[in-house]
Amino acid sequence: MTLTTARAGRDVYFSFFMFTADLRPDDRAYTATIVRHIKELQSYGYNGFDLPIAPPSGSLDSKAELESYLGLKRALDDAGLGDVPFSTNVAVTRTFNPASPYREQREAAAAYLRSRVDITAALGGSLLAGAIIFPYNVYPVTDSGEPVWSDALQAWSRPGYGHAREVLREVGDYAGERGVTLGIEPVDHWETPAPNLVGEVADFLDHVPSSSVGVCIDSSHVVLGSEGPAVFRAQVQRLATGSRIHSIHISAPDRGALADSWIPWDGFLGPVLAHYAGPLLVEVFNAVPAFLNSFRLTRPKFWIPGEDAPVRGVLDAYTVAADGLATVRAELAKRVPPADDTKGKTP
Repeated sequence: MTLTTARAGRDVYFSFFMFTADLRPDDRAYTATIVRHIKELQSYGYNGFDLPIAPPSGSLDSKAELESYLGLKRALDDAGLGDVPFSTNVAVTRTFNPASPYREQREAAAAYLRSRVDITAALGGSLLAGAIIFPYNVYPVTDSGEPVWSDALQAWSRPGYGHAREVLREVGDYAGERGVTLGIEPVDHWETPAPNLVGEVADFLDHVPSSSVGVCIDSSHVVLGSEGPAVFRAQVQRLATGSRIHSIHISAPDRGALADSWIPWDGFLGPVLAHYAGPLLVEVFNAVPAFLNSFRLTRPKFWIPGEDAPVRGVLDAYTVAADGLATVRAELAKRVPPADDTKGKTP
């Protein structure tokens, strides 16, 4: 597949979750690795990249973090990547929790999200997406340590949504002033307690008027946690009416390779492409240490050229990325005329 052919039609981005959950912006040796990955993936035809912005290991120092990412951006520019479009992936944490019942913690969460907006803008990005209502992969328990599920979980989440709306209204206004949009990602119940459904985010957005705040829809989570294709079509239509679809992720249900995966292409891409004109993001979570426990990964790691020794019988990360792009391009070709060069919001 030539570069010209690969770039025909809408842009496709690639997530750096294949390689890492932390860009280590002060580590110039790792920056060289980032540059190598980007240039290799560009040669396959990827148009842009989604970069994970890790939470701080301790207290938030937004000024120091911003300086670190500005240094990373300068290094990328110096490597000839100044024109590469980026988006960012962010998750809120137990410490920085917009849904917390405690005002001090919500204020800390707002400061954390504002800092991530600033980092996104510093990298030249215009979209931040991820699990930004409830802390990712943090499940509620009773005072006695028993897990909370079903109706009790629904009741538990209601006040949290109310608290988080206050934070997202503020952060949405802040992001809009800086040319950044926010994509709230509903994540399936295997990974996080709420929100799990596209409709739950749509309900949340009914009370967050800023158009800078919208939804990030991921094919994996739709398959693993949705209510069915008819409901999904209606939810996409509902969100499109308010111009709230900000990002689309293409990810296999096992979060691995896209080629020959269980993605329902017609049921997912059909409704999405009817209402969304932006790029698509290929997202593969490799078996790197950051994801082993949260995803309970049993599949082998896609070995990373230049970092790992080749493993017989196991695909390497670059091959998985190239095959994923070819798969997405083939599916788009069935639905979008190849000459369509539509561009829209970043993923």
